[in-house]
Amino acid sequence: MLEFVANRLGYVWRLCATALSFTLFGIGGLLLWAVVFPVLSLVVPQPARRSLLAKALIQRLFKLFVGLMHGLGIFTYDLRGLEKLQRSGLLVLANHPTLIDVVFLISLIERADCIVKAQLLRNPSTRGAVQTAGYICNDAGAVLIDRCHASLQSGNNLIIFPEGTRTPEAGFPPRLERGAANLAVRCKLDVTPVLIHCDQSFLAKGVPWWKIPPQRPHLSIEVHDDLKVAALVADCPSEALAARRLSEHLIQFFTAEIRNDRHPASAGA
Repeated sequence: MLEFVANRLGYVWRLCATALSFTLFGIGGLLLWAVVFPVLSLVVPQPARRSLLAKALIQRLFKLFVGLMHGLGIFTYDLRGLEKLQRSGLLVLANHPTLIDVVFLISLIERADCIVKAQLLRNPSTRGAVQTAGYICNDAGAVLIDRCHASLQSGNNLIIFPEGTRTPEAGFPPRLERGAANLAVRCKLDVTPVLIHCDQSFLAKGVPWWKIPPQRPHLSIEVHDDLKVAALVADCPSEALAARRLSEHLIQFFTAEIRNDRHPASAGA
């Protein structure tokens, strides 16, 4: 009986803490858009420098947000292979099981750039960050790959979720769009794969934020060794075939790693 009551109280606490966290996230985004970023635009008129400062600020705020959610007991997590992210010009490809994957990754990666949905520009809570940091909108059309390549050449690290959206609950094996593979092939880039695993359905696609799991979820984020794209596609006669092969390899890679990622955390938080 006492265990049942404790579990129910823990559930209610995590539900309230989740609501509080996202409320603060929205308020923080509005303050950035209405106050902080306009001031930054006045103080730092150079777009490139302003973008770098905005990226650095967002990284630190996302670290605080992750720390807040963890500190409130909403989830636990462990991180592995972070030393592989201590470089510049990385093309980071990750699977996408939860709503906060991009928050986690940006909090861990210096000078993180990412491809975002154009609808985020219409949301006051996210518009300021997207515009001032110079994140790349997915409606850029034919120049999307050129913008991604330019970002990488400038020293940014580009985060892409090849699935294009969060993984549906029934979405296994993952279905990947070919844009990331096209970028890697055309621009002759290696890929830094990141595996994100959550042991329960938590902030998943099609699941309302308030449908939290009965127990506290655990997230694992592991950075794998680079995939050497040139070697994988060396015998492909065209870029289109090379992109198809790379995309198929990524599907096999993420499918195998997701199936295998059932070991206990080696480094917890």
